[in-house]
Amino acid sequence: MTSDVASTVLVVDDEPGIRTALRANFLRHGWQVETASGVREATRTLEGNDFDLVVSDVRMPDGTGMDVMRSASRLCPGVAVILLTAYGSVPDAVTAMRDGALDYLTKPVSFDQLQTIAAQVMHRAKLIAAGDPAPNGAIVGRSPSLLGAIQRARAAASTGADVLIEAESGTGKELLARFIHDASDRNRKPFVALNCAAVPESLLESELFGHSRGAFTGAFASKPGKFELADGGTILLDEIGEMPLHLQPKLLRALQEREFERLGDSHPVRVDIRVIATTNVSLAAMVERGQFRSDLYYRLNVIPLSLPPLRDRKEDIPVLAHHFAEKFATQMRLATPRLHPEFLERLMSHTWPGNVRELANFMRRVLTLSGTVDLDAGCFEMEFQGNPKSLGASQSQPQAPAPTAGTPIRQVERLHLESTLALTDGNRTHAAEMLGISLRTLRNKIREYGLPPRRYA
Repeated sequence: MTSDVASTVLVVDDEPGIRTALRANFLRHGWQVETASGVREATRTLEGNDFDLVVSDVRMPDGTGMDVMRSASRLCPGVAVILLTAYGSVPDAVTAMRDGALDYLTKPVSFDQLQTIAAQVMHRAKLIAAGDPAPNGAIVGRSPSLLGAIQRARAAASTGADVLIEAESGTGKELLARFIHDASDRNRKPFVALNCAAVPESLLESELFGHSRGAFTGAFASKPGKFELADGGTILLDEIGEMPLHLQPKLLRALQEREFERLGDSHPVRVDIRVIATTNVSLAAMVERGQFRSDLYYRLNVIPLSLPPLRDRKEDIPVLAHHFAEKFATQMRLATPRLHPEFLERLMSHTWPGNVRELANFMRRVLTLSGTVDLDAGCFEMEFQGNPKSLGASQSQPQAPAPTAGTPIRQVERLHLESTLALTDGNRTHAAEMLGISLRTLRNKIREYGLPPRRYA
C-alpha cells in the first residue's frame, strides 16, 4: 500500500447499523471498504483479497472476532486486526492483543480513536511497502557502516537494556527496533509500537498507560495502554521527541520503576518491558533548548544506536534497487526487471534525502509509470523531469545561504527552514517530509522563529 493507492479495510459486525456507520467513517477517510455480517462471510471475503485492516465485532451468532482474526492471519498474512466489543474487560483485551490483535476497543466506538489507530496501520503498511528492504523484515545492505549498525544492534539485543535509535527519516529505525526485539529473549512476547507524533496530545497518556472506566468523557470501559499490552515484550516509542513536556515526568517514572497508574485509577500496574525509543532529531539538542527533559533523555539513552543515511552507503543503492524492483514487479505481475548500468549510475548519483523509503517509492513509481521493466537512464530522467523538487540537490532549487564559521545555530536553522518552506510554496506537510521532522515539530519551529503562520498553510 502506498500513499497513492487507497487502503483497504474489512468491517465485520452482525449489526447492520454498526456496519453502515463504520463503513461511512472509513469511506470518509479515503479507505476502500468491504463489509461482512459474520465469521463465515468474513472468511469468504478474505479469500483471494488483500486487506490492510480488519475491524471485527467480538460476539456474533456464527462465531467470534478471534475466529475472524485467525482466518485473517491464515488468508491475509500481515493484516492488522482491531476487535470491537460491548463487553470489554482489561484481561480480555490483553489476551486478544497477545494473540495478535492490533487493538481492542469497547463499544460505542469513538470514530476519532478508531481513525487514530487506523492511521497507524496506514503508516506501518507504508513502511513495509516502502522502507522494509526484505520480505522477512531483514535490513538489506552490505556497506560496512550498515553492517556495523546491525552488529551493534545484535549486541544490544542480548543485554535487555533500553535503546535509543537516532537516525534520519526513512533509514529503517522501526526495522532496527524489530530486529532487536526478534534477536532478544523477548521475541515470543509482544512487540508494541506507538508513534508519539501520530496520537493527539489529549489521547497520548491514555494510549501509553490506559484508563479506567469514567476517567474522562467517553471512557465507557477500562482500557489497557501500550505499556501494559507490551508486558513481557518490547515497546517502541517512535518519534519520542514529540512527547509533550507535561507527560515526560510520568513516562520517566514508568521507565524507572516499570510501574504506572492508569488514568482515573490509583492502583499501580507493574510491567516487565524493554523500551526502544526512536527519533529523527537530536534529543541532546532538544535538551539544550529546554524542549526535552535531561533526566528522561539520559534514562532512554542507555544504549545509543544510529543508522547511516543512504547517501553515506551508496554501495547499498544497487542492492536495494534490485530488491525493490523484483519485489514490486512480483506484486504487479510483471516480468523480472532489468536495471541497466546507466540507470544504476543515476540512482547512485542522487542524494536520496528521503533515504531507503524514497528509493523504494521511486522504484515503485518508475515500474508503474514507465511502461517497461527494461530500466535505463531515460526512465530515471523521465521520472524526475516533472518533479524537480524530488532531486534534492538540483541546481534549479532555491538554496539556503551557506553559513559561515561562527554563524549562530539558530540563525542557520531558521534560514534552512525558510528555504525549505519557500521550496514547497509554503506547504507544511511537504516541508516536514523534506526536513525529516513531524508536522507538529515544524509548526513549533514556525512559532519559535516567529515566521508568519498564515503564509505557511
